[in-house]
Order: sequence, then structure tokens, then C-alpha cells
Amino acid sequence: MVPLLDFERLISRRPVCARRLPPGRKFKDFVDTQTRHALKQDKFVQATSSSLGWVQTHRNDVIRLALALVVALAIVIAGTAFYVHRSAQAQVAFGQAVQTYIAPLRPPGAPADSSPGSFASSTDRAKAANSQFLAVADRYGSLAAGKNARYFAGLTYIDMGQTAAAESSLKQVAGVHDANLSSLAKAALAGVYHQTGRDDQAVSLYQELIAKPSDAVPASSAKLQLAELYEATRPAEARRLYAEIEDKEKATPAGQIAAQRLKGATRQ
Repeated sequence: MVPLLDFERLISRRPVCARRLPPGRKFKDFVDTQTRHALKQDKFVQATSSSLGWVQTHRNDVIRLALALVVALAIVIAGTAFYVHRSAQAQVAFGQAVQTYIAPLRPPGAPADSSPGSFASSTDRAKAANSQFLAVADRYGSLAAGKNARYFAGLTYIDMGQTAAAESSLKQVAGVHDANLSSLAKAALAGVYHQTGRDDQAVSLYQELIAKPSDAVPASSAKLQLAELYEATRPAEARRLYAEIEDKEKATPAGQIAAQRLKGATRQ
């Protein structure tokens, strides 16, 4: 039998951590916790070693993948920079064409050098602007400026009396995804149809614009143009449209125009 003093001495030799356990904790529980923690540390070391080993084994593949990502990123950055630069060039060229399109006309008989940048007639001005718009449209056709230039090329063709060329240009623009630009082209194209005696096609386009209006061509604007077309052939329908626009758009320019046209139609 161990003497009492020796037994107390054995107890005093337990690890310090065992003698300083929190109240209610058993030494066995503490050992189990420490063991689990050590196992987790071992698994982490093993996983890290395995990952590093995989990287070493597939070193060339990792390098190729990293290079591919760097190249892809460089292409995206370069492509974005190129697109921005090209868009800026297109906008400048389009702006120059617009300046020609809105250039002033000289008084009849005035010499050409009396007003630099001016034109003797609207036809001459349209011809000069048309060549510039076509250049922008052909070079930057996929950009917004190029599509806008194609639309204005159609308008200048109308000014020049070349309805076939105008129709071709406007049809290209009428199919773009930009709803505002597309509706403007359709409205101009309807005018070409009316000018060339194809009122049925013009009416169809105006009705389409009324059914699907845009900010650039609201329904009231399309109705006004349709009513104007009807004045010579269907005056009763023209008056009905004018009255409808006046009633719904009293405070707008369209309503005021409709009211004036309605008064004129009533007097006839």
C-alpha cells in the first residue's frame, strides 16, 4: 500500500495542463480535444503538401493556364482601348459631316469666297454632305456613328432627288436594333414611298410606327404624317386623325399642329 504522502506526491507530478483545467473539465476530455486538434493540423499539412505536389507535377500546365489568362486579359484591354479609340474617330468624322449638312447657303449670286464653308444651293450642300456620310457609314458601319451616318446619307439622297438610293440606305437603317434610329428611318422611308406613289407601303409603315412608337417618333408624330398623307385621298380619315391628336395632345406641339390642320380642313 502506497503511503499517503507518496500518493499526494504522484498527483503533484501530473502535467501542469492537467492540474490547471477549468472547473468541470476532466483530464481525459482535455487530452481528446488536444488529439483532435493535432489531427486537424496533420490533415491541413497533408492537404497543403498534396496541393503543392500537384502544382509541382502539373507545373507546365499551370504556367500555360496563367499565360492564357494574362493573354486573354491583355486582349480584352487592348480591344476595349481600340474600340474607344475607333468610336472617337467615328464620332469626329460624323460630326464633320453634320457640319457640312447644316452649313449655310449663300445668297443668290454671291461669290463662293464670300462665305467660307457655305454652299450655293441645298443640292450642292446635300451632295457634299452625302459623300462624307457615306464614307463614315462604310468605314464605321458597325458603330453607332456609322449607323447614324447611313441614316443621314438617306436624307441627303432625298435632298438630291435620288429616291432609289435613299430607299436603299434607309432600309438598312430601318432594321437596326436602336429603336429610335430605326423609327426615324422608317418615317423617312414612308415619305419616300409616298413621294414615289406607293402610298400603301407608306401607310403600312406609319401604322407600324403608331403601334410601336419610340422617343424619336412618338405615335402623335406618325399620326400627323399619316393624316397629311390622307388629306388628298381620304379627307374624312385625315380629319378624324387630326381631331384625335388634338384631343389627346392638346398641350403638345403635335396637338397644336393638328388643331391648325383641322381648322384648315374644315374650311375647305
